[in-house]
Amino acid sequence: MKIAIYGAGAIGGYMGCELARAGVDVTMIARGKTLEAIRDRGLILHIDGETRTARPNVTDDTVAAGPQDAVIVAVKANAAPLIVDRMLPLLGDATMVVTAQNGVPWWYFYGLGGPLDGTQLETIDPGGVQWARLGPERAVGCVVYPATEVVSPGEIKHVSLNRFALGEPDNSKSERVQALADVLKAGGFSAPVRANIRDEIWVKLWGNLSFNPVSTLTGATLEDMAGDPDVRPVIRNMMLEAKAVGEKLGVNFPLDVEKRIDGAGKVGAHRTSMLQDFDAGRTPEIDALVAVVQELGRLTETSTPTIDAVAALVQQKARLAGLYGG
Repeated sequence: MKIAIYGAGAIGGYMGCELARAGVDVTMIARGKTLEAIRDRGLILHIDGETRTARPNVTDDTVAAGPQDAVIVAVKANAAPLIVDRMLPLLGDATMVVTAQNGVPWWYFYGLGGPLDGTQLETIDPGGVQWARLGPERAVGCVVYPATEVVSPGEIKHVSLNRFALGEPDNSKSERVQALADVLKAGGFSAPVRANIRDEIWVKLWGNLSFNPVSTLTGATLEDMAGDPDVRPVIRNMMLEAKAVGEKLGVNFPLDVEKRIDGAGKVGAHRTSMLQDFDAGRTPEIDALVAVVQELGRLTETSTPTIDAVAALVQQKARLAGLYGG
């Protein structure tokens, strides 16, 4: 299987290094200093007390890379609509587009059924660019669990977990998603294929929509927030509001809020991806993680007062820093 990983940051770099080391035909799509670093010294991964290096194919020329069997989109969700034109040369007739991103994916209402079937989410796919040009029929869901950080361009530190849950929008266990899972497993990853990937998307989103913006406002780590008796209720209320939205969309939450918060706290002194982005001067994923839940709340006529308040605060902080335009 030919796989292109679009984006060689914390998650893309981790996946690319391990897949290349396993002998998978993987091409990294990178740019700038990251492209130069990988060309010069390869992908470097610090994991389990050791340093691993791989030299996958790497390019910024998607035309030269050509059609792939799968394109794993590992850029931030807010950047994804901006790369659609550059992704098109990577797509053959049956290429999978694997959304290895945090938040609600742009294809969420594809094949869902019910009154919202086919609804496009303006918050995460302005103008429906991804839906129209990539095609939701190509989409494969991917819930990303690893905690990783960029040490320097092309150099990644793995903090915890190795699971990438996969699933089809129509909930089938298709041949293509099974084949993709087998390739990821060959790279040493846990890659379960889920019968309902949307449930898992929401369980992950629970943490992202709450811990990420609160950490960006406070500078706190996961264990700081989970263990603070004054902050924990804010996290809890945001999760409960999101749960009400998700349940109206047919989502089943397999664990309670307190266990979800405790699980995040056990990760330890990890700085969320949104906080990392803010500190590095990168555009934070406010829309994909928080504003999209507000949009879904409006679609389902569900009130989200705590989410609204935290969203307003983190949006203003990012806007004043010149990192967010809405």
